[in-house]
Amino acid sequence: MAVRDSASLLVGLVVLLHTWRAWAAVEVNMKDKVEVNLGEKAQIPCLYTSDDGIGGLTIEWFYEKGLGVKKRFFQQAGLMKTVDNSTHFTERISVNHSNNTMMLTIRDVKLEDQLDYICAVKGLTDGSGEGRTKLRVFVKPEPPTIEGVQNGISVNEEVTSLVGSCEVKNGYPRPNITWYKDNMPLRINKNEVEVESTVTTQSSGLFSVKSELKKKIVKEDKDALFYCEVTYFVAGSTMMSETRQINVNVLYPSTAVKIWVESPKGKIKEGDSIELHCKGDGNNPSSLFLIKYLKGNANWENDTVLLENVTRQNSGVYECISTNTENFEDISNNTEVFVNYLDPAVVMPNNVMVMAKGNELKATCNALSSLQTKTAWFKNGQEVSEGHTLILKNVTFDTAGVYKCVVTVPEIEGMTTSSSLRVHVEGQPEIMETPLTVIETFDKTVELVCDVRGYPAPTITWIVSDGMVPDSDNHMTTTDYGTKSVVMVDVTSNATAVCNASNEHGTDMRTFNIKAKTIINTTTAVITTNYSTTATASPPKTIKKESNGFIIAVLIVCVLLLAILGSVLYFLYKKGKICGRAGKQDLTREKSSKDNIVVEMKSDNTEEAILLGVNGEKQPPNDQ
Repeated sequence: MAVRDSASLLVGLVVLLHTWRAWAAVEVNMKDKVEVNLGEKAQIPCLYTSDDGIGGLTIEWFYEKGLGVKKRFFQQAGLMKTVDNSTHFTERISVNHSNNTMMLTIRDVKLEDQLDYICAVKGLTDGSGEGRTKLRVFVKPEPPTIEGVQNGISVNEEVTSLVGSCEVKNGYPRPNITWYKDNMPLRINKNEVEVESTVTTQSSGLFSVKSELKKKIVKEDKDALFYCEVTYFVAGSTMMSETRQINVNVLYPSTAVKIWVESPKGKIKEGDSIELHCKGDGNNPSSLFLIKYLKGNANWENDTVLLENVTRQNSGVYECISTNTENFEDISNNTEVFVNYLDPAVVMPNNVMVMAKGNELKATCNALSSLQTKTAWFKNGQEVSEGHTLILKNVTFDTAGVYKCVVTVPEIEGMTTSSSLRVHVEGQPEIMETPLTVIETFDKTVELVCDVRGYPAPTITWIVSDGMVPDSDNHMTTTDYGTKSVVMVDVTSNATAVCNASNEHGTDMRTFNIKAKTIINTTTAVITTNYSTTATASPPKTIKKESNGFIIAVLIVCVLLLAILGSVLYFLYKKGKICGRAGKQDLTREKSSKDNIVVEMKSDNTEEAILLGVNGEKQPPNDQ
């Protein structure tokens, strides 16, 4: 009985001891995982609880590569720290203690740092405990690329065809690629949609993924846009990136064709160049096209035809025929081409019309056209009438001339035609007014112009003072209203020239007075000495000259000097100091000195000649 009680007591003590030790054991808390991007800093905390102080604890850090193999890289016993220098991250780690937390920091995280990290804490009295954290490292991949097939894909292919390939490089963990068509993900369906992916592990441990899309192409895919979506992971998140969109060149036969005029746009006129295009609604390089002109036998084995300088004869129906070389089926369509025309303008009466003065002129102008026309009449570039009919009442010589009829088609720019009518008005010659009939000139020759109206065209002759101007020097030209004559007349002295115009209805004449002027040296006045025996002798001859202000001033100074000289001579004469005279002698006006000096002065503004004697007095005209 006593033995049984002792055994029960011993068992109770053992259970109590185990219970106390469990209650008093060290507790360690760590995160299941810590995520960090390549090159960043990773911090792994280790939280523990223990009644023993830091001096009574031994803390160790391990990393585990797999297969349960652990390697210690840090130990702290009490206040003494020991770091293992043989690890790949020895220079990049640090361990700090604060408030029952041991913080492991790894700087510039590498891909090989992705391990399980274990924190083990052992107390003197509290036992031991440990925890573990998985460090996950992420690498963002390069932007994805896509390449489409360059060749066209026929809808007649019985198996799937390669559409394109997507590739994403250097990511960790492995990126995923999903194909899209028009913003909808493509689902794999045998014989319809197939995706083949290839994963490559680089020497750096990063992943590259290449995906190829194969699809059974249908006609509806001609406008479809294909692209790839790449899903990859970063610390604490999942990211997505898309490629550019590509289009597939889908080859399919035409079910309809059309033919049209590519140029010119709008209405066509004669002289234009027409460009015809023929096209089917399919996309098949092997299709053949034929354009036919149904009105004639012209055929063009092409999908484009250029007709140059077309006429109304090119109007008609043009047909386009497309042949599928795979099944040799023909489809066709046609279009009608109309070439507008404008015939040459016809004026009635034709070309020339002769009218009598005072009569009424009436002419018509017409041009046959496929479109509405507009007609106007012009003379000398100015519009004189609008409409097909030109009416001019009470015609005169001013009516004579060339009238141009212009017919245009307002609907088509540049579509125009014209014709002319020459109108002559009968009557005796009329010499048109000239600006000068009195001509003063210094030139040796002068040009005379005689412009005459009348019909029939007048004949012009010239008569000058020394006779008739020969025909060889009479340059006559016919004008819209009559005749124009130009002659060159030699000028040696004052002369008269007469223009005489005549036709069957009468004559007219015009006189031109030519005054010759002579230039002697460069002066504008002449001083002459006249030795006369009587006061009534003829005056000295003078020459009229052009003058200017400077020469006049010089002449005035000279006259004043001569007057002063004359006064001095007269004074000396009166005193008997000259000519051997003694005493006074009388002078009379009836006697004139044999050596009397006469000065003539002439300017542009007066025809009066001033004659001064030696006594400085102005002589009256009878004395001159």
